[in-house]
Amino acid sequence: MRVDAVVALLCVWHLSWAAAKLTQSRSRRLETYKQSRSRRETLMDEGGGRKSGSPIYKRSPDMTKSPMTKSEQLLRIDDHDFTMRPAFGGPPIPVGVDVQVESLDTISEVDMDFTMTLYLRHYWKDERLSFPSNNNQSMTFDSRLVKKIWVPDMFFVHSKRSFIHDTTTDNVMLRVYPDGNVLYSLRVTVTAMCNMDLSRFPLDTQTCSLEIESYAYTDDDLMLYWKKGNESLNTDDRISLSQFLIQKFHTTTKLAFYSSTGWYNRLYIHFTLRRHIFFFLLQTYFPATLMVMLSWVSFWIDRRAVPARVPLGITTVLTMSTIITGVNASMPRVSYIKAVDIYLWVSFVFVFLSVIEYAAVNYLSTVQERKERKLRERLPCTCGIGNPDDLMIDPMITGYGSMDGNTTGHYGMPENGGRQERMLAQVALSDPQLTGQVKARSYVNIWIDTHAIDKYSRVVFPGAYILFNIIYWSIYS
Repeated sequence: MRVDAVVALLCVWHLSWAAAKLTQSRSRRLETYKQSRSRRETLMDEGGGRKSGSPIYKRSPDMTKSPMTKSEQLLRIDDHDFTMRPAFGGPPIPVGVDVQVESLDTISEVDMDFTMTLYLRHYWKDERLSFPSNNNQSMTFDSRLVKKIWVPDMFFVHSKRSFIHDTTTDNVMLRVYPDGNVLYSLRVTVTAMCNMDLSRFPLDTQTCSLEIESYAYTDDDLMLYWKKGNESLNTDDRISLSQFLIQKFHTTTKLAFYSSTGWYNRLYIHFTLRRHIFFFLLQTYFPATLMVMLSWVSFWIDRRAVPARVPLGITTVLTMSTIITGVNASMPRVSYIKAVDIYLWVSFVFVFLSVIEYAAVNYLSTVQERKERKLRERLPCTCGIGNPDDLMIDPMITGYGSMDGNTTGHYGMPENGGRQERMLAQVALSDPQLTGQVKARSYVNIWIDTHAIDKYSRVVFPGAYILFNIIYWSIYS
């Protein structure tokens, strides 16, 4: 036990001695580092540059942190009042404008407006922004400087909505040249009103206008003009619309008068649109024409097939009503008749008349059958016919030259339903009180013409509809 205790004590003493040695070594190294650093700093303070035999250099100044001249100071923004227009009190300042149309997004007939995205650029000269420059190089700024200087107060006349794009930052650019010329550009999307004349819809051509004007400055203070005439308006060749063909863009300039404020320069961007007709041919004209042609099928169906002819007529009428409702649902509620309305309503009238035609055929057939029934009832009771000459039938159609007395019970329904006949039956009515002498003779005219209306309709309806189409397309195409 004593030996173990002695060994343990020796181990503890050895560890303590090693720790003390390590601490002394660290202290000496730290003291040496401090003395070396102190000598280096002393050399730096005394030298002011490179000392002979010393590898230590003086740190050069950081030029990126040196004070630079601010753009506001270069443009002397604080020295002028930019709430006033340039050359205030003098002649009107000319402001040139040019436009780059980026896209023509939507054309709405219901709201009668259009949406356009464009680059709007202004050019003017403000000598207050001139600055010295050796190489005549311009300076370009973003929207932060725009709020500190004077810029033209343009707005879009008759616009419903408009905004400046701000992704990823405000899409505004300001470029200032040394002589004071300024270019101010911004990217704008505007929704403006377009008064459309839909009397020829969908065979129409529309002309819409985007109008640009100064809000506060009359023509005495600001002269607004297209910088390069018609060449001031540029468009992207890839612009296309689903329903319209863009025919042309052009520009004009006019003066607008307001009774309370005066005259203002106004710039116009006109563009002409021609509507594509193929979509409406597939969705409106062809279905309507097919429904009219389908209604003509009933003219070839037997007049006694009521379950076949009546549902066919009703189906075509309801289908035409659905087509008309669908077209008007996507159109504004204008107070005049459109070209498509004329075509659809005339087609609806043709379909409706085909139903009325069968009603007329059915009614006349019923009246004819009643006459035949009365004639059958009278002939057996007044058959005082002395000889075959007393019953004379005058045929009007060849092929029916001879008939006997039994035929009188069947000439209401001729065997050949596709032929028309007129038969005159002379029936001798004898007086039973007289001895075989005929005291009176009456004549009964019977028209067997049950299919005449259908026959005429097979020719009249298609002919009239073809004539209508010729007149319609010659006027509106």
